Amino acid sequence: MSPNYLRSLPRTPPENGETEKDALFVQSIARAMDVLSIFHQIDRPLSLQEISSLTGLGRSNVQRIVFTLRSLGYITRDPDDRGYVPGLRLLDHSLDFLRLNPVVVKATPILLELRRAVRERVDLSIWDDLRLVYASRLQSKREILTSTFIGYSVPVFCVSGGWAILSQLGEDEADSILTRSRRKAVTPKTLTDLGALKEKIRETREAGYATALEQVLPGEIAIGAAILDQAQRPVAAIHVAGSLSEWTPEDFTRQFAPLLVQAARTISRG
Repeated sequence: MSPNYLRSLPRTPPENGETEKDALFVQSIARAMDVLSIFHQIDRPLSLQEISSLTGLGRSNVQRIVFTLRSLGYITRDPDDRGYVPGLRLLDHSLDFLRLNPVVVKATPILLELRRAVRERVDLSIWDDLRLVYASRLQSKREILTSTFIGYSVPVFCVSGGWAILSQLGEDEADSILTRSRRKAVTPKTLTDLGALKEKIRETREAGYATALEQVLPGEIAIGAAILDQAQRPVAAIHVAGSLSEWTPEDFTRQFAPLLVQAARTISRG
């Protein structure tokens, strides 16, 4: 099962080895979350045996966990009864995150105004170590399936919002993120070389925004700016994306970068 940058990854061994030693750590809850999280990497219903194999948990343990989660509405049988899939109750928690996250709440009206002004796709993403997770996606006239859902994620190292966030960090912290990233090309144009990425971050720091060409989608131009918290740490990013068949990079950035930077600054203010 290879990692997928559009989904979050399972718990890593360091977390399993260190966190689980804490007396406050509840192993049964962690195992239930492991069962739910395995669907991040799979695009079909799963049987009990498959869940057991993918999580490394015993089949009887998986059976009890799935029974409990199904009773609570967090797992259900798929309509064709081919196996288990995530349940509707999970959307309740997605809504809770969106309505209680201060960045999302503050950004929403500003993003709507920015979308009206630029008439291109506008996204808000939350920073999560090596990835950015989309929390808001306001579409343009060109709708792409993977650009319509919140919760999808992209690697920090090769997107405009990621470069904007990295440009707000100290050199050692930014280098650590680049080094730990699985720098695999998503398109033929994806930057993966450390030297080239560091240069892009330097350019972003000077400009106040990042421009990415065809880094995760062929034919796409995206500009990104970081959102800072009260301590001036980056916590999120906003992006405006368009098509290179309609815009030159120079015209796109000249027209939209000032609006993007202003929106990011407004959201960042305490």
